[in-house]
Amino acid sequence: MPRSALNAEEEAYQHIQRQIVQGAARPGSRLVPEIIAGEIGISRTPVRVALRRLASEGLVTIRTNRSAVVRRLNRREMLEVFQIRSVLEGLALRNAMENMGPVQLHRLDAMLDQLDGTAPAAVDQTSTHREFHEYLCGFCRQPRLQQQIADLHAVVEPYMRLWASEPGRVAVRMREAHQELIDAIRGGDPAHCEATMRKHVMATVSALAPFLPDDDGRAE
Repeated sequence: MPRSALNAEEEAYQHIQRQIVQGAARPGSRLVPEIIAGEIGISRTPVRVALRRLASEGLVTIRTNRSAVVRRLNRREMLEVFQIRSVLEGLALRNAMENMGPVQLHRLDAMLDQLDGTAPAAVDQTSTHREFHEYLCGFCRQPRLQQQIADLHAVVEPYMRLWASEPGRVAVRMREAHQELIDAIRGGDPAHCEATMRKHVMATVSALAPFLPDDDGRAE
């Protein structure tokens, strides 16, 4: 059955976003509509529409000559993204607490094994980390808030993958940081949970700095 224009645009959007988020298309690399269209078997028009949509979400930059590249954030921009994330995820966790109980906490405990820096190399820790946060924030039951958080995760995930794949990088013990979140939930104080989440999110910013140009676009 032939694709509708809407379905083709969504397919192109999902394909390009996946390439960016999973690191196949790295920050600064060109996105050529003809190549992308050939990869998924559609025309260039829905690809161009998808690229404009991704540009509105901060993942792609459309240049004056109409070429497109994967957007490269600088340190100031990344700090802004994490500041917004910290506020939104803090709010989500605060609102999620009333919908969480022993069953959900048990699931979070089980997820910690995959977040440990000693997990098998086959484990995609970047995806697992995102899944942990999505599961946790999902209990706020606020779709608009959850979508905004998901969009921000998509912006930072390529840089998280660069950091995680750095040769010789000492594995970070992520268990302890996420255990702190679970302990806060068990404590039952919504304000403390919100503050703990905000602190947790902001703690990652300094680790990503070496992979970003400074505010003037110059790498150290």
